Amino acid sequence: MQSSGAGARAFQNARLQKKLKKQADAVIAAAASAYGQGRYAETEALCRQILQAVPDHFDATHLLGLCAQNGRRLEEAQRLLERAIALDPRSHEAHSHLGTVHFDLRKFEDARRCQERAIALKPNFPQGLTNLGNTLLHLNLAEQAIELYDRAIKLKPDHADALCNRGLAELALRQFDRAKQSFERALVFQPRQAEALIGKDVVDIELKHYDEAEAALAAALAMRPHSAKALAHRGRLNFELSLLERAAADFDAALALSPKLEVALQGKAQVSIQLGNTAEALAAVKILLAENPRSAIAMTLLSACFANQGEIASTIAHLDTALAMAPDNADLIARKIFFLDFLSDADFAVQQAARKHWWDAIGAKLLRRTLAPRQLDPERRIVIGYVAAEFWYHSAAFALLPVLRHHDHTNFEIVCYSCSPRRDEMTAEFNSFADIWVDAWQLSDDELADRIQADKIDILIDVSGHSSGNRLPVFARKPAPIQVTGFGHATGTGLQTMDHVLADPIFIPQSARHLLAEKVYDLPCLITIDPIGDVPPSELPMLRNGYVTFGVFNRIYKISDEAIRVWAKVMRAVSGSKIIIKHTLLDDPLLRDSLVGRFVAQGIAEENLICMGSSPRAEHLRAFANVDISLDTFPQNGGISTWESLYAGVPVVAKLGNGASSRAGGSIVAAVGLNDWVAEDDEGYAAIACTYAAQPAHLAKLRAELPARIAASPAGNVEIYTRKVEAAYRQFWRDYCAADSERGEVA
Repeated sequence: MQSSGAGARAFQNARLQKKLKKQADAVIAAAASAYGQGRYAETEALCRQILQAVPDHFDATHLLGLCAQNGRRLEEAQRLLERAIALDPRSHEAHSHLGTVHFDLRKFEDARRCQERAIALKPNFPQGLTNLGNTLLHLNLAEQAIELYDRAIKLKPDHADALCNRGLAELALRQFDRAKQSFERALVFQPRQAEALIGKDVVDIELKHYDEAEAALAAALAMRPHSAKALAHRGRLNFELSLLERAAADFDAALALSPKLEVALQGKAQVSIQLGNTAEALAAVKILLAENPRSAIAMTLLSACFANQGEIASTIAHLDTALAMAPDNADLIARKIFFLDFLSDADFAVQQAARKHWWDAIGAKLLRRTLAPRQLDPERRIVIGYVAAEFWYHSAAFALLPVLRHHDHTNFEIVCYSCSPRRDEMTAEFNSFADIWVDAWQLSDDELADRIQADKIDILIDVSGHSSGNRLPVFARKPAPIQVTGFGHATGTGLQTMDHVLADPIFIPQSARHLLAEKVYDLPCLITIDPIGDVPPSELPMLRNGYVTFGVFNRIYKISDEAIRVWAKVMRAVSGSKIIIKHTLLDDPLLRDSLVGRFVAQGIAEENLICMGSSPRAEHLRAFANVDISLDTFPQNGGISTWESLYAGVPVVAKLGNGASSRAGGSIVAAVGLNDWVAEDDEGYAAIACTYAAQPAHLAKLRAELPARIAASPAGNVEIYTRKVEAAYRQFWRDYCAADSERGEVA
């Protein structure tokens, strides 16, 4: 009887389970239909109904996990999908979906493991291949990602997501033409795919095709007006176009929609640094690093924040961290080159080794151009091409403008390649002095090299060096027979394709010249500027004040702790003295307070430090009327600011350092005959400042005489200076013609 009863119950249970399963199958079909139509709340209700009756129902568990993922309840989604896999370990879809949850949780190695298991279970699984590609791309394995996207596309040629993401991977490898093709093919199959349009925008920005980038973004935003990513990329475009206020508004709008969007946070930090709000930049970088501690871009932006505060050692340390993550990033290598010039123990050997690294990692890999034959007449009119991102109100522009103003156009044809969208009154002046003006900022490196070759440039001049906006990759392609660097960041480039650097014997001494890739040609001084005649003569301030006022009218990130220690020593020795620090970044409260704190830490009372921010140039120049003696920054010296001080009648104390950038001040001061104002070390620097601070009569006489002394010097007489520059160009061309004649290469 008992056995018979147990059998009956088992039979009844089996019938019940069969009935429940039949009912569950009907309900799961309805749940799947609701999910497909985006009715997630209904889907969840149906799945829970099934699981109440059949707790081990795989499909309901799996579908409930997908609903949790769509609702961004990621931890719940992870638990449900892990449960689904426990119920059916061979479900490739469950493994793949769990991988996407791990991806969303930024657990990329866990995501990779799940997605690899999914593909092992079903090798011909296009979406699984694409998902794994996405994970590998986030792990900086772009080449492996492309292999997976290609497999997915081979299985499903119209797989728009795989095509779009392959474009992103190609972008990461800087394969811009391939990336553009991938995005355009994705748009063939899915014309309203905003991600592909944004990808096209990124390519066009990289290729400097800004009009096309704007069109792609407009199309993306027309489809998705509230796309945080599209808004952020429009901000990036505006940033590239130097429309900083618009860029800031776009980044803010993107972050209001998606507070942790990486590209928007990066842009917010960049534009905040440019607009002089370091605190906002630091806040954005903090979020970036919290989301992705291995973000090379975030580390780079953090280094820029440290640089603004004059903490150069920290700047370089953070750049090294970023370079460990992205060792072949040209921008990072260039940034390190630039900031090494601010480090006191970075001598010529260290600086030139960094430049050689750029060549080995970047420049040497670029294909050199084959040049067409040209007329090798050593005395003919030479075609000179100036490549600069500084044809606007920029320090390098002040050094270049007098040369262009006084060029002899009968012997030299002048072509200007403008590599920045920024325009102002100085841009118009440069344009007026050029025989041909080219807006090169909308040309990619290859397109610019093509244009230079088409213009038959004989001597190509780099103005930017390794500073922002440079086009050194163009010079690496050697589109002109003779290539020269000078005027702006003339500390050598490390390029084997750069023939000469324009300098002087103090700026680059004979003992260091063997370290440079270029041959050094000596000018009267590394740079000159146009005479400043609109600043009225001023009385020596100490005569009316009763105390000495020192001045530093320079970029504040040039102000090293070493310089502050020496200046503080001088101020303590010169009783009652004050110091004026003037620079645009002092409008930033964080940077101003930081600088004041550094002086106070050296025993200088805050009331003896006067901080001045941005002002129009005429007002800036008039401010020298309040300065008795200017103190040059070191190890990175002033350039244009040194000339401005001298023209205002204010002598400058300079010190010679161990690298080119730490010898610029001494070069300029000596070039106008003030050799006794140039020191060899800290003690000599302090002694010069203190000695002359006690000689008001001498300072007053010098103040009145300096403008005339400058005009009488070859360095200060811009017409003489320009003839010296032209003599260099003629010599370079004659040597080239002679060398070709010796090889029998005549055209």
